[in-house]
Amino acid sequence: MIFYIPVAANIPLLIYCYYKNNGNFLLSILITLIIFILWIYLNLFPYRKEEYARKRLRIMIGGRTLCFYSFYGLLTQICIIIFLYPLLREKIDDSEILWLNGVYALGINFFLFLNGIIRIFFTSKWLSVRKRVLLILTVWIPIINILVLCYILRIIKWEYEFECYKVSLRETRAESDICKTKYPIILVHGVGFRDFRHFNYWGRIPRELMRYGASIYYGNQEAFGTIEYNGEDIKKKILEVVQETGCEKVNIIAHSKGGLDSRYAISILGMDKYTASLTTISTPHRGCLFVDKMYKLPEKLYRLVAKFYDNIFKKLGDKRPDFYVATHQFTTYNSKKFNEKVIDSPEVYYQSYISVMKDCLSDILLTIPYFFIKILEGENDGLVSISSAKWGNFKGVIKNKYHRGISHGDIIDLKRQDYKGFDVIEFYVQLVSELKKMGF
Repeated sequence: MIFYIPVAANIPLLIYCYYKNNGNFLLSILITLIIFILWIYLNLFPYRKEEYARKRLRIMIGGRTLCFYSFYGLLTQICIIIFLYPLLREKIDDSEILWLNGVYALGINFFLFLNGIIRIFFTSKWLSVRKRVLLILTVWIPIINILVLCYILRIIKWEYEFECYKVSLRETRAESDICKTKYPIILVHGVGFRDFRHFNYWGRIPRELMRYGASIYYGNQEAFGTIEYNGEDIKKKILEVVQETGCEKVNIIAHSKGGLDSRYAISILGMDKYTASLTTISTPHRGCLFVDKMYKLPEKLYRLVAKFYDNIFKKLGDKRPDFYVATHQFTTYNSKKFNEKVIDSPEVYYQSYISVMKDCLSDILLTIPYFFIKILEGENDGLVSISSAKWGNFKGVIKNKYHRGISHGDIIDLKRQDYKGFDVIEFYVQLVSELKKMGF
């Protein structure tokens, strides 16, 4: 490619010079045809075939390769124009061929770039809408466009390497039972969501766990039900799973408020004899000072907001939504009362995790609550602080050294996005495999 790209970009000039000196028209046409065929092949197949790279990844990484080829082609063409064109002007009578060749070279390199960008835009899963818009807006601004494009191409490289790693890992674990626990797993969602049929709260996680042998069920509690009401739903689900599978117990993995709902079902509703383990992830066991501040909003305004959400979630399936009470249960005062009443059962293994955002810009949706919780309680995931999430055997804080961090939604694969520094799906695979090793 070091030699081919400059040759292909300057074919009008080279053929002109060759024909003028040798006069062999047929050979000139043959050389042009060969270079043109190679050019088509380059634009169709710019990548190397690698074992773990599927079709989408090959197209995507090929786009990255074409962008670099266009950079190289442009740089070499600038050098040719600066150093070679002055010498050729003295030997070529028709100077228009130089202009024609320059325009042709520019068009060829632009076509390489355009082909590469189109491939990246339509195949990358890591490029957010924001990054795509940024590239479009800056593509015409000199220097800045190069910096933005280099950033985009770096993301493409990370995505390619990550996806190839995932494919290789899956092939290595083919037909593996690494997640085949002794007891089935119930995934319990947090506040403000339901276990919808066509939109999984847990993203791609359940499918990956089932791939490696896990038996997965869902809590199916309400989005804005109170802890007491949702606890009854979880009790029904536990008894249903035990009866269906014939297993003596279940493992519960709960996110956010789902951890509180599960604790209530285990300790107050007698489900400890049917529960082997409870893993809480980003659960506000000790409440949230941010909610304490929100609680001071005008009563009429708060009840108006509560009524709005109750009406929405009634239409989405909640039988008894109670936004007002459910959100007030997150206050530190109510959490303290809850913990005094709901005592952990010695028959159940309790463990907890918490992730943290890097800063208030890590997740735009959680910028405001992160900022206030950071001031009041320190590091948090955008909704829950580290101190509040610790319960039972605290397994540690899940961090990411890169800017994005890991938000309250990232830890359940809410956006179905992969990003450098943390593999959320692999996190759950390892979590469940550890439960298996512990005999659960």
